[in-house]
Amino acid sequence: MTDPKPDTAGHESGQPNSQKPSPKLLETLVCPATGGRLEYDADKAELVSKTAMLAYPIRSGIPIMLIDEARKIEG
Repeated sequence: MTDPKPDTAGHESGQPNSQKPSPKLLETLVCPATGGRLEYDADKAELVSKTAMLAYPIRSGIPIMLIDEARKIEG
């Protein structure tokens, strides 16, 4: 018997659906590039900095706050 594949629907990266980080963590985190506010995008499991035009991935409930790992977004 094989293990079922994780649900990757709606995630361009093919990563499994990530758990939402805690509200307290979301309040504390800032964009590493600008020091500005981040918005949570549940559909893409990302934290978005509109100022830096970057989206930081969330994997297994852990925000990956590395500029090199961020996806550039269009404004």
